Amino acid sequence: MDRADVHLLGTEEAALGQYGPTGRPLPAFPEPAPLSEHGPARVIAMCNQKGGVGKTTTTINLGAALAEYGRTVLLVDFDPQGALSVGLGINANELDVTVYNLLIERGHDINEMIRPTRVSGLDLVPANIDLSAAEVQLVGEVAREQVLARILRPVLDRYDVVLIDCQPSLGLLTVNALTAAHGVIIPLETEYFAMRGVALLVETIEKVTDRLNPRLQVDGILATMYDGRTLHAREVVESVVGHFGDRVFHTVISRTVKFPDATLAAEPITTYASAHQGAAAYRQLARELIARGGAP
Repeated sequence: MDRADVHLLGTEEAALGQYGPTGRPLPAFPEPAPLSEHGPARVIAMCNQKGGVGKTTTTINLGAALAEYGRTVLLVDFDPQGALSVGLGINANELDVTVYNLLIERGHDINEMIRPTRVSGLDLVPANIDLSAAEVQLVGEVAREQVLARILRPVLDRYDVVLIDCQPSLGLLTVNALTAAHGVIIPLETEYFAMRGVALLVETIEKVTDRLNPRLQVDGILATMYDGRTLHAREVVESVVGHFGDRVFHTVISRTVKFPDATLAAEPITTYASAHQGAAAYRQLARELIARGGAP
């Protein structure tokens, strides 16, 4: 199989030594070694101000894949739409207390908010539409950009990875997530309009790094909703790699109906369709993230 033909494959189907969908030789990502102890957590914000690019899907499935590899993972729903909570079978609209209450009200304990999921080692802090009011209410707070970091601090030693599913905007909630994080993963739909906002997002990340959180770094840009049969998708990936180089993950997430099917079933694709190539792709992403040092 030559370099042109391999673009027709998803990353999870390309054999070692061949070129993956990003146009680069596909490295080996070894099975992660078990951890002797858990924590302190590395915090990762899943961030893109454009909606519908796969942030929530990636948060759920990367978290589940990391949990399969023995990592303890906390997912934080930080989007007022509450899609992360719904995608894991929790009806957050029926909850009296969510991440919103942690942000705005004193006297709440994050340990009381954490909900176990059906996946062993994968927990969730839920959100609902109440969170939409937090942006305005936080404006008058002292150190308003650091509220989420303060909230998460008591549980960091319990987890290996914390994944924050950000809302599709660059407002105060997203700045809170970036201030609390060690790294950022940017899911990017493989179409040209999705590319236009990435430069603005990277600029925002750089401002947060300069002014609020000097440890923050971009862990990687993840191409999502990829269809290797189309020239358009292949050209977009080529362009992203041309602009961002090694910041782009080798792993590419292909478009498949199994992702919305798994969402309807309220479980990760790694359990809903464990043998599917989409599950294999997220397991590979977990291995790549660990190999890059983005997770323990």
